[in-house]
Amino acid sequence: MSIKHLLIAITTVFIFVSCNESWLSEKPPHLITTETLYTNLAGFETGLNGLYGMVRMEREGRTGANDLIADMFMNGVDNLVTNHRDVGFSMICERWGDLNNPENAHYIGVFEWLYSIINAANTIINQAEKKDNIDWSGGGFPAEENKNRVIAEAKAIRGWAYRHLTYCWGDVPLSLEESLGSTIKTNWTRTPTADVRKQIISDFLFAEKYIPVEGSLQGRITKGAVQHYLSEMYLVKNNPDSSLYWADQVINNPAYQLITSRYGVKSNQPGVPFMDMFYEGNENRNQGNTEALWVFQFAIFTNGGGKCLMRRHHGSRYAEINISGVRPLQDTYERGGRGRSRMSFSKWALELYEPQDDRGSHYAIRKFFILNNAEDNAPYPADRLPPGYQYGDTIWLDWSNDITYETRARLNWPFSNKTNGTDPSNVSDSYQYNDQIYLRLADTYLLKAEAQFKLGLSEEAANTINIIRRRSNASDITAGDVNIDFILDERSRELILEEHRRYTLIRTHKLLERTRAYNNNGGGLISERDTIFPIPQPVIDANISQSMPQNPGWN
Repeated sequence: MSIKHLLIAITTVFIFVSCNESWLSEKPPHLITTETLYTNLAGFETGLNGLYGMVRMEREGRTGANDLIADMFMNGVDNLVTNHRDVGFSMICERWGDLNNPENAHYIGVFEWLYSIINAANTIINQAEKKDNIDWSGGGFPAEENKNRVIAEAKAIRGWAYRHLTYCWGDVPLSLEESLGSTIKTNWTRTPTADVRKQIISDFLFAEKYIPVEGSLQGRITKGAVQHYLSEMYLVKNNPDSSLYWADQVINNPAYQLITSRYGVKSNQPGVPFMDMFYEGNENRNQGNTEALWVFQFAIFTNGGGKCLMRRHHGSRYAEINISGVRPLQDTYERGGRGRSRMSFSKWALELYEPQDDRGSHYAIRKFFILNNAEDNAPYPADRLPPGYQYGDTIWLDWSNDITYETRARLNWPFSNKTNGTDPSNVSDSYQYNDQIYLRLADTYLLKAEAQFKLGLSEEAANTINIIRRRSNASDITAGDVNIDFILDERSRELILEEHRRYTLIRTHKLLERTRAYNNNGGGLISERDTIFPIPQPVIDANISQSMPQNPGWN
């Protein structure tokens, strides 16, 4: 079978793959099927574990490719640009044009990934709601509470997946039923974005009632995260009153608090409170991170532990810096491990901080290295000394000129320490295995400020933003400073490499303007067509019983 036909076959069932084997007359006990798994709480917990494992792939990469899915949601905007292009979206967003097309394998993979998540969520929801004789006892909670919480978690993840789809592709097929082998459809229609977002809000509203403040297990979504997404969705709907209400539900919950003082594994070393939550051993709520609303779990040498590509895609290729024929810098754990620089800061983003702002300090952004001897680099080799250099000398990274298409592949570009992490026993590993903050309270504060600004409450918005700025020693602002561009600037200072920046710019109708203004490697080439992506061609080809329209610009 050709790859094209294989992709068509896969996409024909992109939201309909199921392990339902109800047509069998026998149910061998060694086979796990929908019928045998979803009979008790433990089975549903297993299903949820699998669902969260699929979600976590956003930072793991597409199966079989060193191709970070999150790159598609963060890169090619005002604050992150392609540096070393290689695979996936990093190649598209520095050239746009013909590279942005319906046949692109990255789009196909991400589209199928999201719909496989939706179908897995639908299976859990439908089995829980429709199946009789399920044993919901266990976990120290009443049976009905267990049932509602399981459904709530699956609905939250379904809403999360459709959130991605609407931002990326606009109108998309809406499916709320698990697919069975007997119900494959080839006549799907694209549901209007507004209607899909009504369903997203409905899923989040149900989930908010039953998902606990701390999450049912480490790594699972929390009540605060669901409330945060409700706040964002109401901003998309231009309903700032409701957005403000849901942001306040998160902010006013005493369980969720900004990190304003040092804590944890490096608290006795020089540093700043803002960065403590990003250090390995500090990321999770049970490790002291009261700001976290959702943390993705990774673990080395563990079945199902997963591996993350964030550092690989962002970290600098500092070990390849060449001075007078010498590559002085060794990969070390303290330096974050081996980076590939697929998406790097724009020069604009690097220079957005006040001098005293902790978020722009060397604790947060790597701007230089000290040449270390064997003792200081231990257990890794000593740095190599170029002619004229001594141990203790500083090698500064260089951002004096911006990254452009002609000057990309910059080895000595600064990078964020938020994404540091690697296998300490193999610091050249492409992956990292430390847990990753996925969503945190500071983001909610900035949603609140946006809602307040939209309501004409500029003074209140300034006060909200100042809460964030004071944590990092940035100067206070006044009501006169507040506009949508300042809020977007503040989101970059606070949330770069965390927020889905593309979505934020789409929501605020600023994607084209700000990308063109601040991204000098592809920003000048982005067009109106590129504000949403083309529906993957195999999806259109598979819908053989009814024509599925393509997004404008690719017809």
